[in-house]
Amino acid sequence: MLKVRIIPTLLYKDLTLVKGLRFDSWRRVGSVVQAVKVYNIREVDELVFLDITATKEKKNPDFQLVDDFADECFMPLTVGGGVKELEDVRKLLEVGSDKVAINSASISNPEIIQKASDVFGSQCIVVSIDVKKNNEMNRYEVYTHSGAKATGINPVEHAINVEKLGAGEILLTSIDNDGSMNGYDLEITKQISEVVSIPVIASGGAGSYKDMHEVLKIKGVDAVAAASIFHFTEQTPLGAKIFLKNKGVKVRI
Repeated sequence: MLKVRIIPTLLYKDLTLVKGLRFDSWRRVGSVVQAVKVYNIREVDELVFLDITATKEKKNPDFQLVDDFADECFMPLTVGGGVKELEDVRKLLEVGSDKVAINSASISNPEIIQKASDVFGSQCIVVSIDVKKNNEMNRYEVYTHSGAKATGINPVEHAINVEKLGAGEILLTSIDNDGSMNGYDLEITKQISEVVSIPVIASGGAGSYKDMHEVLKIKGVDAVAAASIFHFTEQTPLGAKIFLKNKGVKVRI
């Protein structure tokens, strides 16, 4: 059995890192390089960096920025935001990304997943799926453009499709739970984990180590991503690993 990964998420907006609630990211939390150096010291398993305004503002990924902080990053690094075509994937890998996250383009240009997987290998292609629940209709829906655009697409069907196209992992984020620190959305996480064979990274809502343990009970969840818990509390990735290890979860320490 593979060991579970604990993955801090860095959200980038207007030249700084931010965090908020339900994709309304307004609170500044520091610089990218500073955060990367801190997580180096804490020896986290992986790091996810997402430029949350690139697609909405129709910008390309900031390759120079990634080049600069990737030199300081001594752990596997996933970068997303503004990825629209195969050349974006190529450049991000060239400047230091180990994996590339594709979100909005997985809807508007799904062939990019297959092309990137064929050229660079599925192991470095992460499809980021942002979901929101319509309680009146009792159904989930995929959103793009950092949660600003509803697609009408069923996330379970989308997950099945991106796996067929060659995605190596799915980063599943609950918009409703994002930043709430009330726990992950176990319902949609279970639904997606049951229908795909690739690793699922649960994201959105972690407020305690117990929340991480609860979502990791779901078969198919191979990692947990989190931001607020590490930015705004004294809880740490190492603390999470120790807690999970004591619960019988296999982690890297």
